[in-house]
Amino acid sequence: MSMTYAYTAIADSDVPRASTPIFQHMLDTYSSESNKVISVWRAFAQDDMVFRPHLRSSSVQEIMKHQLLSERRFFGEFLGLPEPAPSDVLPKEQTPASYAGRMRDLAAPRLGFLASRNEDWWRESVPFFDVQRERIWIFWRRVLHTAHHRTQLTVYLRLLNKEVPPTYGPTADISWEGADPTRSVDAAGRK
Repeated sequence: MSMTYAYTAIADSDVPRASTPIFQHMLDTYSSESNKVISVWRAFAQDDMVFRPHLRSSSVQEIMKHQLLSERRFFGEFLGLPEPAPSDVLPKEQTPASYAGRMRDLAAPRLGFLASRNEDWWRESVPFFDVQRERIWIFWRRVLHTAHHRTQLTVYLRLLNKEVPPTYGPTADISWEGADPTRSVDAAGRK
């Protein structure tokens, strides 16, 4: 199955080749996950930025802000990448398109740095909050954290009665010829 997205912020051709080929999937995954986040963010309108489904929930804008700032912390503090100062992370305009653009602008240079790292760098244990973890573990923890917040916002889109863009396959709103979601026992048994 080939997925074609309506919008791609970081093209496959812009993803550098890893100096150690076994780590290429990490660059491809980070680029893909960033593209998915950006697609979801672009689905919001300016008026949606203050939406929160519950008083104790974060607003759309608060989640976007957290995503940008926490990625900067993971990549800068924990993984040791060159990152902008925290005061330079957030976009000047507080619009969905500005947040999406800022996500792209911050993600793209990380790919080049990560591509140049070797196995010793990835396997090195470094401080992560109050424990030590290998950089490769911290990287995957970041990807999972990002997916969590993207999923929050896809739920917000549904609650706002907006179209939910595809991330890992078709949605109730967007599908394509050849899409084959696994919604039955028969589909799960295909080989």
